[in-house]
Formats: sequence, C-alpha cells, structure tokens
Amino acid sequence: MPFTATVLTMFPEAFPGPLGVSLIGTAWREQDLWRLETLDIRGFSKDKRGFLDDTPAGGGPGQVMRADVIAAALDSVARDDRPLLYMSARGRPLTQARVADWAKGAGVIILCGRFEGVDQRVLDARGFEEVAVGDAVLAGGEAAAMVVIEACVRLAPGVLGQAASLIEESFEDGLLEHPQYTRPRTFEGLEIPSVLLSGDHAKVAAWREQQRRETTRERRPDLWSAHLANQQPKGD
Repeated sequence: MPFTATVLTMFPEAFPGPLGVSLIGTAWREQDLWRLETLDIRGFSKDKRGFLDDTPAGGGPGQVMRADVIAAALDSVARDDRPLLYMSARGRPLTQARVADWAKGAGVIILCGRFEGVDQRVLDARGFEEVAVGDAVLAGGEAAAMVVIEACVRLAPGVLGQAASLIEESFEDGLLEHPQYTRPRTFEGLEIPSVLLSGDHAKVAAWREQQRRETTRERRPDLWSAHLANQQPKGD
C-alpha cells in the first residue's frame, strides 16, 4: 500500500495545489507511488446549515471548531496506524527527522483547523499531535498540511529521480545544504567558484562541506550548536 495522506479540511478544493505538479504530482497521478485523500469536515455537521463551529467557552473573539464534528469526521477514516497530525502554530516544530519517521509508515492523517482553532478535547481524546511548520500564524491548516505531505512523499522510493540528491540536503545530518551553481560560468560579473570547475572531486567535496558548516553557523546557530554537541566524544 503506497504512502497515503488523508486531509480533514473545510476546503477540499484547495488540494492538490502544488502537490499535483512536477515529480510529486506525476508520482501521484500516474505512478501511484503515493495517494492523496481529502475529507470535507462540513459533511459531518448535524446543523442543517452545515455549521461546525461555535463560540469559545469563557468568551473571546472568533469561533472554535466543534469536537463532536471533528470526531465524527475522523472516525469515518481508516486509521491504518497512521499518525494524527493537527496543523497548529503552537505545535512542535516540523523537522526533517520527524518527516523521515512519518515517511517510513503507511501515511499521515492531517486535520486542518480554521477560525480560532479546534476544541482541545477532540485533540486529546483522539491523540492528535500538533505540528507547526514555522513561527507564523496562517489563516488555516491547508498550506501547512501541503508542506508536511510534500516533505514526506518526496522521500518515498521512486518519487525523486535521483536518490543521491537526498544525501547532502539541508538537515539530513544536522547541517544546511551548500550553495549550488550552473552555467553560464559568468553571470552579471559573478563567477562560479573555481574549485567547482577544477575537476578535483576531493577538493569539491571539502569545499562543499566547508560551505555547509559556514552557512549553518551563520544562519542557524541553533543547528550549529546541536551539530557541535553531537561531535563531542561520548563518555562511557
């Protein structure tokens, strides 16, 4: 059974979006290397107008998505040992390590919130894991869900043309990726670094490693600190 992403959303028409293009789209539409399912949460509302939200307990602005409606939608889906993810700005950060772990399984089930969020009781009762794709607040979880799905399915065997392209990517070993160059050799007065044109594979590898280290140290001191800690010899 291919990796299957099931998305619970108020806006199934938002999908596939970018998931339907390029190699990932081909792997889905033509090769059946992964599968995408969407479920319209509104179809599980018992309100004749299709409402699935109500005012926040304790007062405050906005609306909150009801626990009973979300539960009914989720309970209609085959779990298949897939993790339940709720896209939320207050969730644990999305990391490549978590993506790689999910990608090894049968797939993911993702809940996309709207309004002021989802009744906490259904998150607790069903065991949802809250996931944040960055330190920013979105209008809904759909765009974030696409990020998670794309990150997972690109790791599925056969989706990307060259498996070697995954080896030196950002985060795979705790460092960011090195810069890339291609023709023309000169662009607006800027040259391709000469070492990349030397034909000396050892020097190219050393240069790329140094670039990865410098880029990580400059842009992500948190990752750099973790990388240095991992290099320390472990005591007995």
